[in-house]
Amino acid sequence: MSDLQRTPLYPCYATFPGVRCIDFGGWELPVQFEGIQKEHEAVRKRAGLFDVSHMGEFLLQGPGALAFIQQMTTNDAASLQIGAAQYTLMCYPDGGVVDDLLVYRLAEQQFMLVVNASNLAKDWEWLQQHLSEEVYLTNISDQTALLALQGPLAADILVSAAGKEPSKLAPFRFIQHVQLFGAEALISRTGYTGEDGFELYLPAENAAAVWNGLLEIGSKHGLQPAGLGARDTLRFEAKLPLYGQELSSTISPLEAGVGFFVKLDKGDFIGRDALAAQKNAGPPRKLVGVEMIDRGIPRSHYPVYSSGVRIGEVTTGTQSPTLKRNLGLALIDSRYASLGTPVEVEIRGKRLQAQVIKTPFYKRQPSPPKGAEPS
Repeated sequence: MSDLQRTPLYPCYATFPGVRCIDFGGWELPVQFEGIQKEHEAVRKRAGLFDVSHMGEFLLQGPGALAFIQQMTTNDAASLQIGAAQYTLMCYPDGGVVDDLLVYRLAEQQFMLVVNASNLAKDWEWLQQHLSEEVYLTNISDQTALLALQGPLAADILVSAAGKEPSKLAPFRFIQHVQLFGAEALISRTGYTGEDGFELYLPAENAAAVWNGLLEIGSKHGLQPAGLGARDTLRFEAKLPLYGQELSSTISPLEAGVGFFVKLDKGDFIGRDALAAQKNAGPPRKLVGVEMIDRGIPRSHYPVYSSGVRIGEVTTGTQSPTLKRNLGLALIDSRYASLGTPVEVEIRGKRLQAQVIKTPFYKRQPSPPKGAEPS
């Protein structure tokens, strides 16, 4: 796997005897450190630390930066205050998704875009194709490390490491220039697990010091290093979409159930006309939850049927580590999307009974920080 890209933390992986790395979109990344179930449970009950430095970061600045983001993305970036972030999507003219991403407003005319690693080159090219005057785009991915500290005890751990200020952040708010184990970090109250938590952006050369420092301080709280396996099961239970499965160039935000982040009334943007038409007519497909009634685990791309007619396919599925039930997300014909609808999932050539159920499968009880303003 020597041709694969590695994050700045790759040398740290070897200190864990049970670590297992895989090829993830051209990156050599840990799927687990000690076991997916153990790492998943740690994040749900205590805290987990993820290396997500493979993600891409673009710096966007200039007098035309806001107008450019408004044209390129579906959410309303004009509503962002300095120190706030938002989830958004870039779409093609036909409404399919280029990528989903986070936008951080660093200053009045300066933003950071955080994109999926597998789409980094494509996203960069897409943005460059539409770049206008008075807009300057810089790829800072190689210089930037990204750690995700997630779980109900994440705030307590961060207080020990960086003081109380980050723990006062409301969801989707961030602070810059935080001193953290010798690094100057941007800390945001965001994540991809369905739990409370933080994402830490810092110089790549400081990644190991921050990783090791957090694990040492967090050990008394049961902090566990966590890999891609737990990251996937955690986001699945919370119905957080993964590009290439719940989102793609052929799946619109409305079909994927993230239409809330499509602001049709903000003005023109790429894909707006197609998405407006789809909203008016009703999306032809819908992302739903399915639970197996017969014994079997639904997996990605397994066909879904109703009365012998294929109506869609599973996008992600597993045995839920938290709920101990065989669950899946499936993109199906909207006519069959009502709760309780019986369906069949084809597993190894057999069509097994399942039904449409409510999502998300897991939702934590929020406990906002004292004195925090809602985002």
